[in-house]
Amino acid sequence: MVTHTLFAAFVALAVYAQSLTGFALALILLGLVGVTDLVPLPDAANAVTVLIIVNALMFFYSRRTARVERAIMPAVGASLIGAVAGMALLTFLAANAHEALRMILGISVVICAILLWRAATPFRTTSGAGYFTVVGSLAGILGGMFSAAGPPLVYAVYRQPWPLERIQESLIFSFAVGAVLRLVIMAWSGHFSNLAVVLAAEAIPITLIVTAVSATRSPPISKAAVKNIVCMLLVGSGLGMLGSSVHAMLG
Repeated sequence: MVTHTLFAAFVALAVYAQSLTGFALALILLGLVGVTDLVPLPDAANAVTVLIIVNALMFFYSRRTARVERAIMPAVGASLIGAVAGMALLTFLAANAHEALRMILGISVVICAILLWRAATPFRTTSGAGYFTVVGSLAGILGGMFSAAGPPLVYAVYRQPWPLERIQESLIFSFAVGAVLRLVIMAWSGHFSNLAVVLAAEAIPITLIVTAVSATRSPPISKAAVKNIVCMLLVGSGLGMLGSSVHAMLG
């Protein structure tokens, strides 16, 4: 009972951050699960896949004026190809190197947080298709492994000279497309366990409620403060996962 209650709290926090920033659902939720070792990471990643889709559907339903930047489409396409490679790597690591899996995720979370925290100056013009294709490929691999395509794609999109709302909407759309592919493949290949189904079922109502409330309301604090809080959570959870995985491997 405690496990499922804590997981529900993690979901609420991660979904709220996702609705405000356009990213972080998978990174925060999997980071918290990883550092607490609450449930197996592959099961949590599969549940997150469902939640990303639910969050996107509710977000775009609540914000009917949303618009996705066309420039991001090459990244979306490349991420679908990278996701297949990421899922194959996940299957291998989950069966042969569980702690290595946690370590890779921990490193990814910390790198993402540091890049975002730097608050790099946006580009003067929108990046080209080649740039987004490379970024999308890297994002797809991480998305396939952890349903967490955030690190490269978030950094790249936040560097674009787009309004914050357009950045947010484009990211949520991109992650949802990748999540649909991942869900279909994982379910078809029989790697979607009963535990993942239970976790997703428990979290869907929370995701719907939090997204509906947050998608159309301004945050109680500034967007810069939201970004700082998210980055602190990411760094803390990522370092926690790194420390515990290194301890387990050395022990």
